[in-house]
Amino acid sequence: MIASDGLAGSAGTTAVICLEKVGKVYQMGAVAVRALEDITWTVRSGDFWAVMGASGSGKSTLLNLLGLLDRPTEGRYRLDGTDVAHLDDDAMSEQRLLRLGFIFQSFNLIPQLTVQENIELPLFYRGVEPADCARRARDLAEKVGLAARLRHRPSELSGGQRQRVAIARALANEPAVLLADEPTGNLDSHTGVQIMDLLSAMNREGRTIIMVTHEPDIAAYASYRLHLRDGRIETMEGPAP
Repeated sequence: MIASDGLAGSAGTTAVICLEKVGKVYQMGAVAVRALEDITWTVRSGDFWAVMGASGSGKSTLLNLLGLLDRPTEGRYRLDGTDVAHLDDDAMSEQRLLRLGFIFQSFNLIPQLTVQENIELPLFYRGVEPADCARRARDLAEKVGLAARLRHRPSELSGGQRQRVAIARALANEPAVLLADEPTGNLDSHTGVQIMDLLSAMNREGRTIIMVTHEPDIAAYASYRLHLRDGRIETMEGPAP
């Protein structure tokens, strides 16, 4: 069990995410709904965290804050040393593009684009030259085992292959952190194991991963586990720092 100060992580490595007493309150008419409260948590480079909790525990809200899709109402969030409270919307979008990779349960691929074009998309938004985009996409497709599927569209792929495309796309800009939202939720158990083996291999190479899941067997792939209950951290588990 890790102490509740949230300072768990790989010893001697740099903090890429630091939350200090973060809270989130939504105003629903005249009613204030507190989704998160007093979240203090540090994620260090190379960590693999699983975020768990019952429905309504605050997992989605926490992931939205980490992914810069929403802002805390209270507290401080630093991403790779940058205090996000001081960023305007354009700067938040730039931070998302450069520092974060997203892997979704529903894959979120663009159906009209090929595998290569889907992987290239973050690079295109970053303004990378087309030849470099293509080379990076080919390298990533090979890394996730899809080198022979570059010209296929998502409808021509299995669920596991689509998730591999999503992982490759998430890696395109070399993000500081991969955020995975139920990455095996739409996959059968065998394919889910393959995807988790792939994520585990990337973590062993030094990739920082934060994964939301409700499945204990999937959470077991992570080195650290954070349990939310009613918007607060209930426990943190993992090896001693």
